[in-house]
Amino acid sequence: MSSRPSDVTAVIDLVAVRGTGPVRAQRPVYVDLLPPCNDACPAGENIQAWLEHARSGRWREAWLTLVRDNPLPAVHGRVCYHPCEDRCNRGALDSAVSIHAVERYLGDRAAQEGWQLAVEAPPSGKRVLVVGAGPSGLSAAYHLARLGHAVEIHDAGPLPGGMMHFGIPAYRLPRADLMKEIRQIEAMGVKIVLDHKVEDLLDEKAKGGFDAAFVAIGAHLSRRVDIPARDAARVLDAVGLLRGVDAGEPPRLGRRVVVYGGGNTAMDAARTARRLGAEEALIVYHRDRAHMPAHAFEADEALEEGVKIKWLTSIKEIVGPSLIVEAMELDAQGRPQPTGRLETLSADAVVLALGQQADSAFLRKIPGTEFFPDGTVKVSDSMMTGHTGVFAGGDAVPGERTVTAAVGHGKKAARHIDAWLRGSEWRRPPRHPGVSFDMLHLPVYSDAARSEQTALPPSQRIDDFAEVLAGLTQAEAAFEAKRCLSCGNCFECDQCYAACPEQAIEKLGPGRRYLYLYDRCTGCAVCFHTCPCHAIEMVPEPK
Repeated sequence: MSSRPSDVTAVIDLVAVRGTGPVRAQRPVYVDLLPPCNDACPAGENIQAWLEHARSGRWREAWLTLVRDNPLPAVHGRVCYHPCEDRCNRGALDSAVSIHAVERYLGDRAAQEGWQLAVEAPPSGKRVLVVGAGPSGLSAAYHLARLGHAVEIHDAGPLPGGMMHFGIPAYRLPRADLMKEIRQIEAMGVKIVLDHKVEDLLDEKAKGGFDAAFVAIGAHLSRRVDIPARDAARVLDAVGLLRGVDAGEPPRLGRRVVVYGGGNTAMDAARTARRLGAEEALIVYHRDRAHMPAHAFEADEALEEGVKIKWLTSIKEIVGPSLIVEAMELDAQGRPQPTGRLETLSADAVVLALGQQADSAFLRKIPGTEFFPDGTVKVSDSMMTGHTGVFAGGDAVPGERTVTAAVGHGKKAARHIDAWLRGSEWRRPPRHPGVSFDMLHLPVYSDAARSEQTALPPSQRIDDFAEVLAGLTQAEAAFEAKRCLSCGNCFECDQCYAACPEQAIEKLGPGRRYLYLYDRCTGCAVCFHTCPCHAIEMVPEPK
């Protein structure tokens, strides 16, 4: 039996590896991968999906897609710290997509055009009590209402919004924009009862005929610190300061104000002091900038407005108009250690911004409820406390204390409450595999500069509480949406369709993507290599 020429054997080997003709070793399949922006969003938004609508000018569809997960886009577009942008793959190319700015545009446009949130399910006949009208409570109420349940929110404050209203200054979140989105939730049938502090939850639940309760109280209580003070009247807490300003009753701070703390609330307190007329606002923090809890841009904006920051400094004592402070040094673990070097500072007022905690004392009356040492409530994976039918989320439970995380808690709680009311159990759907920048097959891209929001000049900001950042125009929002790389998901760019040498790909029409005709496909992988967003995988040929 004669053997084949060596060159023929080589060709056969190559065919077996590359998979062409009748011996195809691999075939392409369309996939949906998890983009990093979606993965990073604490509210669980399908960011890439609503950006795709926005890039095509389908603004209402973009908003409707967004609010399936988050009913407060105008708020989030202003106050979210956008971890999605920190993970955006476009950042490895030039700069991240300005997701928060497009989100704000959608929220503002919805309010301007009167778009309404929809109830998608028939009435369930079930009633749910929500305690707290902050971001977590509003989110839970919204999602429960969409699912057909009657919802009533009881809140101790005079206005809804919780810490969004009383803890975030108006220069970051104008109250009119906040209230527009809250009114949209009310228009769904959600009832908000104000100036109503819940003291006995089980009694209110029973008397109101509620089938379940969700506790979503905010962290309104300032953490205490043991600093000797001979003039306690000059010492304020940051939450009280911000609340007083919002209520139209700002305290008298004087010319020199010291703010003690290094978080975002400390930055807000110092910037607020400048707007109240303080000539000097000094932040004192016991660690360095690299270890501060505040976001870098918050500190940058404070510095732009004339706020000064004294790092590695701790307040030891308040004596009349003077502060005794001590210089600190960081040890190998980054923890501040005293040095014994003291200094005297002068201040007309001292504002403590050392963190907040929730007032959960009323929950201790509920049998079965357990607490962590910091006062937060222990909940199961379904967010139910130790008492059947009572759920908790937001600042009431351990976790990240941001508006976006609270909204995510509200959505998650609503799904669990809905399932419990229907006698079932909600399970989170499996997540798709993620897609990183090095998985993309990008063509040659020219830099597309990020659309920047215009800001008031620092010299004008401290005159009043007007909003510092402006929104994007429609053209800017559309351009920014088009910068999205659609990582891991097909956006029908036709690259695979145009590149296939065997015409083995069929277009199914707008929004329906493509179909492989495997009787023609040779498995050459040209489609895989030309797909810019890695929405195609090559898999072994079924045996």
